[in-house]
Amino acid sequence: MSAEGGAAGCIFCRIARGEIPARKVYEDDDVFAFHDLRPQAPVHVLVITKEHVASLYEAGMAQQRALGKMLALAGELARREGATDGFRIIVNTGRVGHQEVYHLHMHILGGPEPLGPMLMRRK
Repeated sequence: MSAEGGAAGCIFCRIARGEIPARKVYEDDDVFAFHDLRPQAPVHVLVITKEHVASLYEAGMAQQRALGKMLALAGELARREGATDGFRIIVNTGRVGHQEVYHLHMHILGGPEPLGPMLMRRK
């Protein structure tokens, strides 16, 4: 699976390169974090790899530094943005996982109130 138009046309690559404005939360050589344009919770931050990797399916040991950094930063970023009593991380992967943008990214969701159930329960 590849991003629409590959890395050159990928919206998250363009955000990471500064071609599309975003409300930046954090940036270093490996990752870029910014506020989601359509937040699903009071705190909703996206953390993306700067390297174009389409999804977690394509990630491997070459991305371990960026992937580790994404998880290691999650608590700090969540607290800084106001999720002081817990948060949820979501990495949608592929069609079944409802991935919408084919560039590896992680959602950090939280806020003052509990989030709903992770998945709808099957009957």
